[in-house]
Amino acid sequence: MTTATNSIYMVTMSAPTNIAVIKYWGKADTHYNTPINSSLSVTLDQTELRAITTIAVSKQFTKDRFWLNGVEEDELLHSPRFRACIEGVQKLAQDHYDAQGNLIYSKEDWKHLHLHISSYNTFPTAAGLASSAAGYAALVAALCQLYHAVETFPGEFSTIARQGSGSACRSMYGGIVAWRQGTPKQEWRDSKAEPVLEDWPQLRALLLVVSDSKKDTSSTTGMQTSVQTSMLLQYRAQHIVPARLQAMEQACHARDFGTFAQLTMQDSNQFHATCLDTYPPIFYMNDISRQIVRIVTVYNSWAGELRAAYTFDAGPNAVIYCLEQHQQHLAALLCHYFPIPKGALSGLDTSSMALEESLLQACNETGRIPRMGDVQTMYATKPGPGPLVVTDVCNLDPETGLNCYVPSLK
Repeated sequence: MTTATNSIYMVTMSAPTNIAVIKYWGKADTHYNTPINSSLSVTLDQTELRAITTIAVSKQFTKDRFWLNGVEEDELLHSPRFRACIEGVQKLAQDHYDAQGNLIYSKEDWKHLHLHISSYNTFPTAAGLASSAAGYAALVAALCQLYHAVETFPGEFSTIARQGSGSACRSMYGGIVAWRQGTPKQEWRDSKAEPVLEDWPQLRALLLVVSDSKKDTSSTTGMQTSVQTSMLLQYRAQHIVPARLQAMEQACHARDFGTFAQLTMQDSNQFHATCLDTYPPIFYMNDISRQIVRIVTVYNSWAGELRAAYTFDAGPNAVIYCLEQHQQHLAALLCHYFPIPKGALSGLDTSSMALEESLLQACNETGRIPRMGDVQTMYATKPGPGPLVVTDVCNLDPETGLNCYVPSLK
């Protein structure tokens, strides 16, 4: 936390995105934002994929204000989900003292003070890459830091983030993370995130941005429609996910990539099948998405083992998990069939990687013709930590408390 001469107190936190390998789709309770099934995801490294949020508080502020990606958003600020995060953390607030030990704000003072909040994502927003998960996790983490909040039970902070965006609860931890479905017995206090595996050193991921546009059907709307109309969704939640989740956790603990890969792809396929089973049907994947699936499938068949595992959330963008020893080769193959502008592959150099003629011949049989522009950007990344304190970035002016983030300058 920093202190300015005009008594503006502020903190900046970053939070990661997470990509589910066992997905949830559908709300059990819309008020508490709880799921109809448990889920499991990989929290991704924050080097390039993160939300950064600065929150300031001061007696001189006359109202709450919020800027998202440099644009003031009054409607979102006053939405029930946003307010639930602020009020949830305020209940856990503690006293704030200055460096000399003088009491500045008691824990009762916080709810009477206004906040200025500025947040931005370093990757496409609302495009099916869990930007809301990163954003709400960063919001809750920054509020916890600002208010010196203390949990009354393990995982409580994640239950607050869940009320903003369901998958945000998983971004509150690093590594492999489960979101337990929970029960309504105690107002869903047990619907929370739990770390499953802190580190899988060899696990890697490639993110292929097929479209950075906002998706046609929001996740919230899509889930509501699926719950109301898809019988497959209900069967999946009750009869398939529990056993699949248990098998996935066992595979993660054993670092068994083959099982991890198979379950990941099967679950992605089934999630999108429930979207098709929804009436009217929801189409998140597009033709490019399906071509990526075909190339990955041929690659695994050519290798004689599961070296790559595709998964698609509620959007056309692909996330492909692999092991470190195969990441460069896989990236080179994908760049061959989905060429991207120079410099658009972030975090990995494939220029020296030669592709086998037999592999190219096998992939050519899919009918895929390399074409620039079908994939806009590719990120090479890995699992990473949960929210972090940021000291070299601040989105609010420390003298005025007003937004100073300008997208074109970042």
